[in-house]
Amino acid sequence: MIGSDDASRPVTTDPRVCETVLENVAAVRDRMAAACLKAGRRATEVTLVAVTKYVDASTTAAVLAAGCHELAESRPQAIWEKSAALAACDPPPRWHLIGHLQRNKVRRTLPLTAMIETVDSLRLLEAIEIEGGRQELSPCDLLIEVNLTSDPSRSGAAEADVAALVAAAARSPQVRLRGLMGMAGHPDTADSDPRRDFARLRELRDRLAPNLSEPSRLAELSMGMSGDFEAAILEGATIVRIGSALFEGLG
Repeated sequence: MIGSDDASRPVTTDPRVCETVLENVAAVRDRMAAACLKAGRRATEVTLVAVTKYVDASTTAAVLAAGCHELAESRPQAIWEKSAALAACDPPPRWHLIGHLQRNKVRRTLPLTAMIETVDSLRLLEAIEIEGGRQELSPCDLLIEVNLTSDPSRSGAAEADVAALVAAAARSPQVRLRGLMGMAGHPDTADSDPRRDFARLRELRDRLAPNLSEPSRLAELSMGMSGDFEAAILEGATIVRIGSALFEGLG
């Protein structure tokens, strides 16, 4: 855990790390732009969220310096620690939580997080609502995570449960429902087809949005990672979550 004394010290980053990360970010943005062109979309329609869960605070600072201010972690504890370590950065990162959020970690996580992408149950939604009200926080942006596979061990709400969860989030004054999030099936499975999985998420969104008084509450589709983000853009992703492609060459 990073202590309070550490939080007040600026994070220093090796210039070689900064240069490598900057080059990788530029290469990923070029690939995103090419995929958008192929899909007949504007590059500005897709947001790059940098997944920093495998790197330390100094390398994360290099990502910020490369112009990526939307950052993601899978563990709430990592957001707690890196928020402290990067407190002096200007502008500060906007944290996305892309891993499972236990209800007993909502209190500490909610004030630090710009978007929770992994709401997958009414119980978690209610915990976020209660804590947001208790702390008098601005409404939190959130996505409903959908399990796009038949694997029950994968995270996310079952497709049959998503409509009720979307409706509940849309009614809540304590949160801002922004859209859906999902991951393609594991690439090593025999029937792996990322575009098919991403198309299912888009089609689900398109079925649910007309039922809302504000269809724009489902405008965001967070899908696609380093190995499949181009397929996700072709199927309508508005957020791509890129990790390993940003850190190639760092050893």
